[in-house]
Amino acid sequence: MAEITAALVKELREKTGAGMMDCKKALAETAGDTEAAVDWLRKKGLAAAAKKSGRVAAEGLVGVAANGVVGAAIELNAETDFVARNDAFQGAVTTVAKLAVESNGDIESLKATAYPGTGRTVAEELTHLVATIGENMNLRRIAKLEVKDGIVASYVHSALVPGLGKIGVLVALESTGDKAKLADLGKQIAMHVAAARPEALDIADVSTANLDRERAVLVEQARASGKPENIIEKMVEGRIRKYYEEVVLLEQLYVIDGETKIRKVVEAAAKDVGAPVTLTGFVRFQLGEGIEKEATDFAAEVASMAR
Repeated sequence: MAEITAALVKELREKTGAGMMDCKKALAETAGDTEAAVDWLRKKGLAAAAKKSGRVAAEGLVGVAANGVVGAAIELNAETDFVARNDAFQGAVTTVAKLAVESNGDIESLKATAYPGTGRTVAEELTHLVATIGENMNLRRIAKLEVKDGIVASYVHSALVPGLGKIGVLVALESTGDKAKLADLGKQIAMHVAAARPEALDIADVSTANLDRERAVLVEQARASGKPENIIEKMVEGRIRKYYEEVVLLEQLYVIDGETKIRKVVEAAAKDVGAPVTLTGFVRFQLGEGIEKEATDFAAEVASMAR
């Protein structure tokens, strides 16, 4: 009998999408024969999604959940927008988002977390859901925010149901002040984040690579004007400040009034809240961002199915 190694279990999981314990059992039952283990899992109904695992899953839902000082966002992908309206799928996203609030913020740990009322882990429950619904799915990412004293506010743009939609935002505010007023401020800023798409909280958080790339482009553009180098340098610095106003949350103009920087909005809120307020973090998940979708020829696909 072949040794049931972690690598063998991992290979089988990648082939079938089945849970770790199911894969271990399948390999034990088939003396370590991977292909036989695939068949064993299929016969048990645990690998019904095996052929679906290669499909691009770029639709689905973003789920957010917050509980006072803690909040989390997740993205669960499926193949079609139709599935996002499935009650079972929506229920799974809601449950996983709530579990994420209690997690350590690591996606693998979240996948290994017990899924309530099933005797399965999150990963195993999603595999079960794939077999039930018939589409490939992927728990793509998780983010978690926490404050010591304050509020983590959440917002979902055009929510299908509470906490679920295509754009989900979390905003973390530290303050000892009035929590209800702080929550209102957090929601307003979260709405701003949804619309303005900031990339960093503060100037110091801007990616060095992104900044260098932007500066290189601006230098070339300025040089095309034919102006002297000392003037070019001033032009570039001015445009870099403009770049910060576009990508840095605290430097952006508040979309609600169009004239006040978010930094000033937060500072001014201290008077209403009754204590200084600090914006310590944000998360913005947009469904499918960064996923390269397959370009498909629908007519050819139908013809292939007919054959």
